[in-house]
Amino acid sequence: MELLRDKICIITGAARGIGRSIAEVFASEGAIVYALDVIEGAESDGILPSICDICDFSAVRNRVMDIKKAHGRIDVLVNCAGIVTYELLSMIDFDKLRKMFDVNVIALINLMQLCSRVMSRQKSGSIINIASMVGKQGAAGQLAYSATKGAVISATLSASKELASSHIRVNAVAPGMVATERFSQVMQANFEEKANDIRWGRLARPDEIAKACLFLASDMSGYITGQVMGVDGSLIL
Repeated sequence: MELLRDKICIITGAARGIGRSIAEVFASEGAIVYALDVIEGAESDGILPSICDICDFSAVRNRVMDIKKAHGRIDVLVNCAGIVTYELLSMIDFDKLRKMFDVNVIALINLMQLCSRVMSRQKSGSIINIASMVGKQGAAGQLAYSATKGAVISATLSASKELASSHIRVNAVAPGMVATERFSQVMQANFEEKANDIRWGRLARPDEIAKACLFLASDMSGYITGQVMGVDGSLIL
C-alpha cells in the first residue's frame, strides 16, 4: 500500500541531503512531490524539481498558488531548507545570524502561512518542520543555529494549536547528527569523534529522517499534532 498515494507535497531544501531523501521516500510512496531549492535537483518519478529562493516571498507565493491551481489542494508541507554555522558566542557573525533566521525561521513561517491557508479550506493537511536536537538541548559552538531551531520548535507548537480546529497537523522532526555530504565536509576533521557522541554508535542516514517524516505525513499519524520527534540515536550533547 502506498502511504501517500496522490498526495500533493511541497518540500523545501529538496535538491540534496535530507530534503532530497524526503522527496525520494515520499515519491516512492505515491506522492506528487514539488522539490523546492535554490539549486535544481534531479527529476525522477513523482519528483518535480523547482528552483525557488524561499526568502523571496513573492516567488514563493506564486509557486504555492501555481501548485494549488494545478491540483486544487496541498496535502503536505515539509520545511527542510536550512543554513547551519558552527561558531562560538564570542565569534558570532551577525550578518550570518540574520541570514540564518531569514532562511531557518522567517521563510519557514511564511510557507506555513501560505500552505495553511490552502489547507484550512480543505480541512486537512500536514506540516512538518525540520528542527534539530540542538534546538531542544543547545550545544556549545552552535548558539546561533540552536537559536533558530529553538524558534522552529516554538513556531511548530504554536501553529499546531492554531490550526488544530482546521484539522491541520503540525509537527517537527528533530534530527541529531546525520551523515549528509554537507555534514561530512564541515566535520571532516573530527567525523569519527562526533560519531562517538552517539550511543547508537553511528550517525543517522538521511533516509531514517525521511521515514520519520513519512510517518507524520501519512494517515498513520492522523491524530498526532504539536509533537517534536527526536531522531538522534541517543545523542550525547
